[in-house]
Amino acid sequence: QLGESGGGLVQAGGSLKLSCAASRRTLSALSMSWFRQAPGKEREFVAAINWDGGITYYADSVKGRFTISRDNAKNTVYLQMRGLKPEDTAVYCCAAGSLGVSSKDYDDWGQGNQVTVSS
Repeated sequence: QLGESGGGLVQAGGSLKLSCAASRRTLSALSMSWFRQAPGKEREFVAAINWDGGITYYADSVKGRFTISRDNAKNTVYLQMRGLKPEDTAVYCCAAGSLGVSSKDYDDWGQGNQVTVSS
């Protein structure tokens, strides 16, 4: 029900904006998040936002570079990524659920979108 878009290949220092939209579920009452998983590594929290955008959380590794936002009228959540680094290379997934930084806080997940940052 959740689908991500906007990933791709970018050079270090570049920017990408990911989108997460729901086809059959209204997201406006839910907290949303982004997680990522690099090859050979565990899935890690990236950012989260509450239902109205008034509360956001970020992993220390992306703070100041990534911005999570949402447009409830469009039923879409975004992750603006700037100053990308090779270590940001991963599959990025959006998730819907309760506000938190653990994957256990979320019960609906997208399939993921590849982001590759070249050095």
